[in-house]
Amino acid sequence: MAHGFNVPGVVKPFGIFSSAAWQPEGRVLYISGQVSQDADGKTVGLEDVKAQTRQTLTNIQNILKFAGGMMSDICKVTLFLTDIAALREVHEVRAEFFERPYPASTLVEVSELVNRDWLIEIEAIAVIPADRARMNGVTD
Repeated sequence: MAHGFNVPGVVKPFGIFSSAAWQPEGRVLYISGQVSQDADGKTVGLEDVKAQTRQTLTNIQNILKFAGGMMSDICKVTLFLTDIAALREVHEVRAEFFERPYPASTLVEVSELVNRDWLIEIEAIAVIPADRARMNGVTD
């Protein structure tokens, strides 16, 4: 589990994230930006940022599971959001996937993503303990 923490003298985060997170020992997994597409490539949750956030985090969860990890192994996330006004809704969904200590996080508002139907994209960095990490046929 990533060791997220907040620091005296630095403003406390307002949402589902920590100011910083120590990387535990294990294998580092970089997860490319995920969007609200199901396994068939269909966009889930048109015009619904909560549904899109849920699908995006489910995709990340599925990648982690395949590699032997879990959401608590995430140390850092970066969110790309097309409308910052939706942040409260995004945090509501994040609370379904993350528990304290939260990973470190960066949020960037963008004018649009590759597909204009997508409202959010999330990339993540996870550290999976070596005894759980599965390469699943992938070589170093």
